[in-house]
Amino acid sequence: MSAKKKPEGKARPKTNLQRRLTPASSALSAAAVTKSDLKLDLLPGLIGYQLRLAQLAVFGDFAAELKDFDISPGRFGVLVLISVNPGMTQSLLASATQLDRSTMVAVIDQLEARGLVERRASPTDRRSNALVLTAEGEKLLRQLKRRIKQHETRIAAAMTPAETAKLVDLLTRIRTRLQPAAGRTKKK
Repeated sequence: MSAKKKPEGKARPKTNLQRRLTPASSALSAAAVTKSDLKLDLLPGLIGYQLRLAQLAVFGDFAAELKDFDISPGRFGVLVLISVNPGMTQSLLASATQLDRSTMVAVIDQLEARGLVERRASPTDRRSNALVLTAEGEKLLRQLKRRIKQHETRIAAAMTPAETAKLVDLLTRIRTRLQPAAGRTKKK
């Protein structure tokens, strides 16, 4: 049997599957979509979506402001809490920052290795460590607080002081409303 040669210049008709997979028959191919063409559907109206984009922008600005200090927003918060609550336990700190205790151990290990935090035997509970900032930790925290004020000023620049207060209030209300839900398990 000899195979039939297809005529030159004529392409074989595409199957339904081939038509669905080719960019010409669909909207735009993924590679051809530009940011200005990108459709977002309901995303811009979602609180969670806007919060996430705002968080990324805020954390990016934080990182740029504090790049010389090698500190994350979470580590900054830990230093602040230890500073104003000298002697607090790792368990209380984990609870205040909503981190599990094993993660908090690693965080304190890192800060201790940098000479910023010190673990001391708790005067009230031999099973616990009391956390305090070292002199170096206090010095760094003073520097960080000055830079954080500049960072916060940039964040709030798009709002009036009343709007800033309202935003903080609204975010607090969302967090306190949803936090108890974090511990719930799904019903089977």
